[in-house]
Amino acid sequence: MNLPNALTVIRILLIPLFLYEVLQGRFTFAAVVYLAAAFTDALDGAIARVFHMQTPLGAFLDPVADKMLATTSYLSLAFLHIIPLWLSIAVISRDVIIVAGAVGVYYLKDSLEIKPHPVSKITTFFQITTILLALVLNSSLPAAGWSVVVRSFDSIALVTGAITVLSGAIYIFAGFRSIEE
Repeated sequence: MNLPNALTVIRILLIPLFLYEVLQGRFTFAAVVYLAAAFTDALDGAIARVFHMQTPLGAFLDPVADKMLATTSYLSLAFLHIIPLWLSIAVISRDVIIVAGAVGVYYLKDSLEIKPHPVSKITTFFQITTILLALVLNSSLPAAGWSVVVRSFDSIALVTGAITVLSGAIYIFAGFRSIEE
């Protein structure tokens, strides 16, 4: 197993710890664990590209780890009423639609070429930022100066929701285009 794949496995192993900390109400430590998981996501991809260490296992595991982390974080924080339920539904539905679409394209064409769309990087940034802000705002960190962030959290959630829906639509259209070719 190469280093990028090992980092992806570490991200997967951090998910239960993150969930446990969230459900225990220890949002400061949950934020640290989530940040570590997000960091491994950025690091594994960078290492794989720079050092030409991409593997079929990594191409499969990395998006699975991303979907597992996103689903766990959005479901648990929506369950605790920390983030809006509609946002959790949007994020998880997008991921389910993308995975189902990929399976459908593979079934119909007997092949699948996965090319991340540039908007997915923006989507990931906003989704991660939203979770981190939600965790920090509910943590035991000093609250001084957070009033601006608290007031703008709803706006950030709206932007995250909009970009999530937009990226989902882009992948849906790309999937149909792929089938028609």
